[in-house]
Amino acid sequence: MDKPQRGYWCECWTEDLAEGSRPALRGSLDAYTAPQADRWVAVALRTISPALDPEASDEAWAWLYEGRIQTRRALLRAEPCTVSVTHASTRITWMIRPVLFLPLAHRQGVELPACVDDFKPLPTD
Repeated sequence: MDKPQRGYWCECWTEDLAEGSRPALRGSLDAYTAPQADRWVAVALRTISPALDPEASDEAWAWLYEGRIQTRRALLRAEPCTVSVTHASTRITWMIRPVLFLPLAHRQGVELPACVDDFKPLPTD
């Protein structure tokens, strides 16, 4: 990638509504097409839906059958989208925002900082 490229930044957040704690980022994805972005949410919802309570599962499947089309259209218009389901006291929210990905500087031939050699991975059992 040698010039900026349009795409979508996708995030998954969870929030414990009972504790009132701040939302926590659980995952993110850089998507380069609207179908790739909404597919990330669809795969996650299909994966977790069997573990959700009936109301949250209904929310998930309603988005999969009806809301996904609206989400895709909004993404193609470069509008941000949010999909949420609430299971018990946990709200799970996927956010998709149109972005412009900037190319990174080429690292070949660039010397890494000396501290990189100080890191020693912990042995695994």
